[in-house]
Amino acid sequence: MSMQDEDRLRQAGLRVTAARLAIMQTVREGNHPNVDAVYRGVLDRVGQVSLQAVYDSLHALHRAGLLRRIEPAGSPARYETRIGDNHHHLVCRQCGKVTDVDCAVGRPPCLDPVSGAGYLVDEADVIFWGVCPGCRSEVTR
Repeated sequence: MSMQDEDRLRQAGLRVTAARLAIMQTVREGNHPNVDAVYRGVLDRVGQVSLQAVYDSLHALHRAGLLRRIEPAGSPARYETRIGDNHHHLVCRQCGKVTDVDCAVGRPPCLDPVSGAGYLVDEADVIFWGVCPGCRSEVTR
């Protein structure tokens, strides 16, 4: 349990609960875990908790800006604690592994659209697709 997580929850106006702290820890220690992986991690840490409570808490933590939710095409939503820097992701087409990659070029939002169509752009969600080193080495064996 991290005192920082307790402080973050309070500053976001959220109640500090064992389940929310376990979610924060599980997401931080995981590699962009999906809801099922977060649920299993929370069960291991606090015991009894409902899947719906995990969904509700993930939604509240995301809405409060404490977690980032990414949704690679064809994959369930994934969560991470790296927030506020507008980084991007590499996704393996074979195993689904997700890896953080710093901003492509320039300053956030990294990609300025040729025409903003009147929008005030504050975030770019970029996903690079390819094959990770582990899957590449399996193919060459």
